[in-house]
Amino acid sequence: MTVEHLKRLDKIAKQDHQDMFAKNPHLGVYRDRILLVALCQGAALHYVNGTNGVKDIDVYTFYAAVPGVMLTPRRHGVADFGESEFGYWSKEKPIRGKRFVGRRVDLLQRSLKVPPDADPANAVRTWLQTKSGTPEFLRRKAVVGIWPRKYLGTVIWPVDSPASRRPR
Repeated sequence: MTVEHLKRLDKIAKQDHQDMFAKNPHLGVYRDRILLVALCQGAALHYVNGTNGVKDIDVYTFYAAVPGVMLTPRRHGVADFGESEFGYWSKEKPIRGKRFVGRRVDLLQRSLKVPPDADPANAVRTWLQTKSGTPEFLRRKAVVGIWPRKYLGTVIWPVDSPASRRPR
């Protein structure tokens, strides 16, 4: 997993954002409230240690919450990473009618109760440390920044990772 892979995931996430806002115009207020797009769980740990392996690819978009406008955490987009050295989606059954050439990318989201100008890395770290459920699962592995560009390849979690904070 390299910075070039993260850039490819950035394009996939941007397309997912466009699709979500087109299908849900009432969520347009979130368009300019993206704090951080991040690679999470096993693929992120593979970026950090180079040995974990990549099954599926989980990309989370973290938004600054808008009071009174619910951004459902249950929304789950799916995309195809395409051909890569990570192989293909090994499940025979198509997902939502789609057959994949490469690994499946799961596109997930969370809104965080922070202002839109909050530091993205700190907002996500605080959320990971103070909640159970999804944050608990995410903090077991890793979180690596994809967007904004200044966070591309930055290890957001674990904070004490011996891995370089510089993109590879």
